[in-house]
Parts: sequence; structure tokens; C-alpha cells
Amino acid sequence: MQSLPEGYQALVIGASGAIGSAFLEQLQRDPRCGRVVGLSRSSQPAIDFENPGSIETAAVHMRSLGPFHLVVLATGTLHSAQGMPERKLAQLNYTQMESTFRINTMGPALAIAHFTPLLDKCTRSLMAVLSAKVGSIGDNRLGGWYSYRASKAALNMLIKTASIEMSRTNPLAVLAALHPGTVNSALSAPFRGAEIGRPPATAAAELLKVMDGLLPDQTGDFWAYDGKRLPW
Repeated sequence: MQSLPEGYQALVIGASGAIGSAFLEQLQRDPRCGRVVGLSRSSQPAIDFENPGSIETAAVHMRSLGPFHLVVLATGTLHSAQGMPERKLAQLNYTQMESTFRINTMGPALAIAHFTPLLDKCTRSLMAVLSAKVGSIGDNRLGGWYSYRASKAALNMLIKTASIEMSRTNPLAVLAALHPGTVNSALSAPFRGAEIGRPPATAAAELLKVMDGLLPDQTGDFWAYDGKRLPW
């Protein structure tokens, strides 16, 4: 991360997941990184999007370790005990939709609200949030996956809206939505992820490279792992 200052401080939220742990490992190996902290449901403090209070509690705890130059939010759900992604309207059910939005939209929104104030204000800083290309309304040509698509589209709008406010309160900060592509992980496992997905370490390296090149005037944009800007 050559554009960040020597000894930069980093934070990974969702550090126990496939991509989150890959981010953590790569930042730990970066000689320029002064410290990297990982938060997850099993960390101390814990952060759990099913428990909204834990988000603010974790942010308050992290305040004493900041300011941070890089915050990566690497969380998300595609399938769960509530069901697999809906392929047609007849499969929609309230419980599954509510669960998907809690993890993919509402939890990240509160994380953005509580953790962006911890970003450094004296130099370029960045909060990157993992989204998904299927959350792009302009790119939707196949349909299906209703709750997942809608939850990521809502997340993208929250990121865009928050970036406008952040540009006033912290003009050097970048808030970006990132698409990691298909990664070999538990999320993609039912969809041939082990066959067609890239290793988490590869995805993390590609995304860190994209983050490294983002400037304050590019805040609020949606980027793919290959550096291409995606349509909303």
C-alpha cells in the first residue's frame, strides 16, 4: 500500500472469513503497516451484525487504537439456514429477506457510520466495503437472487450517500464499494466456487492494489477487482 504513510494503521472487519483473513494476512506481511487489527464475531471485542450494539461497542474500543488509514469491511452472506438465493418471485419469503438485509446492508451501514469517524483526517485514508457486481442495477441481465441483489444494491446506495457526507467532514478520505469477483469460499461453495473461484489470497491482493490507487476525488465509486469502475 504505497500510497499510505509509513507505519499506517489498518483494520479488517470480518477478519475470520475467507477474504477477510486473506486481507489480514497480507497486511500483516506489509512492512509499511505499523499495525493491523482484525474484528470478527469471535474477536475481542466481538462484532456481530446480528447484534447491532456490538458494532458501536467495537468502534468505541477501536477509537483508542486509531486513527486508522485503512478500514476494510469484508463481510456478507449469500445463503444461510434461511435458504438459498431465490431464483424466482415465488420463492421470496420475509424471514430470508430480513436476514440477508441485516448482514449485507444494515450491519455494514452501521459499521460505516461508526468506523468512518476513526479514519485519519490529516492524510489520505480509505474505507473499502465489499459489495458484489450482482448488486449493480445497470448490469442486471439475468435476474434471480432477489434478496442478495437487492441487499447489495441498497448497500451501494448507502456507500454513495455516505461518501458525499464524508467528503465534507473528511475531504482526504475515500469510501468505496468493491466487487471481489468469484472467490473460493464458503459463500460460493454451492455455486462451483471451488472450481471457478480465485483463491482468497489472490482476490485480497487484487483488491488491495485497487484500493491503493483510489484518490479522494474517486470516493463513492464502485470498483471491480481488476480496477474497472462498475455501473450502479
